[in-house]
Amino acid sequence: MPKIAPELSAIEIRNKPPGLHAVGGVPGLLLRVKPTGARNWILRVTVGSLRRDVGLGGFPAITLQQAREKARAKRADIENGIDPVEVRKAARLALEASQVAAITFESAMRKCFAAKAHEFGNAKHRQQWINSLECYALPVVGKLPVGAVELAHVMRIIEPLWTEKTTTGKRVRQRIEQVLTWATVHGYRTGDNPARWKGHLDQILAKPSKIAKIKHFDALPVDAMPAFMAAVRAKEGTTARVLEFLTLTAARSGEARGALWAEVDLQARVWTVPASRMKADREHRVPLCDDAVALLESLPRQDDTDLIFPSAKSKPLVDMTLIELMRKLGFDSTVHGLRSSFRQWAAERTAYPREVAEMALAHSVGDAVERAYQRGDLIEKRARLMADWADFLCLPPASGAVVPLRAQA
Repeated sequence: MPKIAPELSAIEIRNKPPGLHAVGGVPGLLLRVKPTGARNWILRVTVGSLRRDVGLGGFPAITLQQAREKARAKRADIENGIDPVEVRKAARLALEASQVAAITFESAMRKCFAAKAHEFGNAKHRQQWINSLECYALPVVGKLPVGAVELAHVMRIIEPLWTEKTTTGKRVRQRIEQVLTWATVHGYRTGDNPARWKGHLDQILAKPSKIAKIKHFDALPVDAMPAFMAAVRAKEGTTARVLEFLTLTAARSGEARGALWAEVDLQARVWTVPASRMKADREHRVPLCDDAVALLESLPRQDDTDLIFPSAKSKPLVDMTLIELMRKLGFDSTVHGLRSSFRQWAAERTAYPREVAEMALAHSVGDAVERAYQRGDLIEKRARLMADWADFLCLPPASGAVVPLRAQA
């Protein structure tokens, strides 16, 4: 039994110098006075074989009388086999766990997005990922603790989309699953993922392939392409020149609208689109036919931008301006549909191998093994293909003639 010190008064407590002072009344009750003058209560006890210094709070927030009452209660707990230090540690861990579990779905979504940002092919895909969840998921579960998201919440989000906007619903489900998986791995939730598909939602919802309405980009008939090209060439302005260029190269709208002079080697007759501007995140070399080279050589270069087809504000043109011009010219097609027209022409009007046409469109050809062995990009064969395409586009409108093929060795 520790020696009980003489009981000090509240006035004596205030006058104690820096150090540890026994205050009496309860064995082991001490007052710690710091050099700064701050004072706090400590109960020094033995718990089992361990000596413990149990903090009881600061003075004067905890009075001398309250400190003695708390010390007696702690000693009673120890006599009953309770370690007050371990109890406090467990309480702190439980509090931390509850705070971790309280992270909202929105917070988990943004942390997951930041962790996966490098996986997206381009800025557009990154924006689509976050926008879809902000639009459809956050109104339902954004403020909920991520650990509280259940099947009912997931169904409330995706069920309205499943039949009318099937592709959107499918993507939103996948992204919710990613967020919840991320939260589980980081300890923010436990149990099965309520947004998982296999063996779970596939038993509740119809397969997307059975209900999705697949809509292809509107494309012009192959035989309408010479008339389209003639109409575009008769039109003045940067927008018409972009349409002409992307038709001759079978490029995507964004690739052509963002084309830079630094990407073009007119002497080598090649336009090299960097991986950062390609959908497949791979550099793409585009052979330039005579008409494409002539078009580029006819264009002025501006001092304030390296863009080949700048807007009036020296910025890339927006896609809608191209669509509007096509409609004004009387052609019912999307800009992307021009690539479909090219692909149909290559398949039906030429004897070029499929992989040549696919590479011209910057599509992946074959499986991973085949691509590992096929390191080249067939640019010489693609150059002949694009020259034949340019010849076809120069045919008299609506002639329906089949372009003669060059040697295709």
